[in-house]
Amino acid sequence: MNISTYFPPELLKRLEDDITLRKLGSGSLVAYVRGISKLCDYLQRSPENITAEDLRLFQLHLVNIGTTGQTINVTLTALRFLYNITLDKPEVVYKLSSVPVARKLPEILSMDEAKQLIDSAMHPKFKAALAVAYGAGLRVSEVVNLKVSDIDSERMALRVEQGKGQRDRYAMLSPVLLEHLRNWWRFANQQGQMFEGGWLFPSNNPIYHMTSRHLSRICKAAVSTAGITKKISMHSLRHSFATHLLEAKVDIRVIQVLLGHSKLNSTALYAQVATDLLKEVTSPLDTIMKKKGKAKE
Repeated sequence: MNISTYFPPELLKRLEDDITLRKLGSGSLVAYVRGISKLCDYLQRSPENITAEDLRLFQLHLVNIGTTGQTINVTLTALRFLYNITLDKPEVVYKLSSVPVARKLPEILSMDEAKQLIDSAMHPKFKAALAVAYGAGLRVSEVVNLKVSDIDSERMALRVEQGKGQRDRYAMLSPVLLEHLRNWWRFANQQGQMFEGGWLFPSNNPIYHMTSRHLSRICKAAVSTAGITKKISMHSLRHSFATHLLEAKVDIRVIQVLLGHSKLNSTALYAQVATDLLKEVTSPLDTIMKKKGKAKE
């Protein structure tokens, strides 16, 4: 994590304490420190004593250097936390306003492409990890944080502890996915790569789990090996899982639970990319033309 040399250590400690008090995740700490460091580098001094005008000029600077809307909004969230909570100076950020971000439809793999991607992974661990992402719809952070004890083969479920929003849930465990995991478990135990009851996907040192960044690189390599030209990431496997379930007529509320979405609106996005569903809808143009044809008869 890159921290600005202008970020006072004592302020960083207070920020970390405030994040810990609110039980926010490590991802929030990284994002907040990164955003505040950008402000420190822009000011070339501590951010403790600045004005609302300073922040207005900083946001204008971000826009002028081509910062994406999503990055700007994450940075503003960090600044709101800093001044509303840590420094107790809400008057400094009350005029900050988030910027609109274009919502793009996700890239979706076909079922054949998903199989090719998983088959292209060169190691049983990577093959199993990609199979979990697609077969259970887990986020990359949820995949790497799985433990062997999270596999419930009797109930055919995967326990996901403290997923996004600090919520526990169960994900589906299909027979094929269970077989992938058993193949990896057998291989790992033969090679001494896994501790009993430890991480399901350990790093080279089994004390630690594989990192999200490492698994993301593995996914990119598998995409290339499979010859898939779509822009695919680990999250694409989760998108594809949800889309394929929707096309298979699984109730959208069930998909919402499996994905761990708190709002149905988040799950409803997949209705826009489920092209098999679109094929089943009859266009009103077709309807009126059929009626016209029958009338002529």
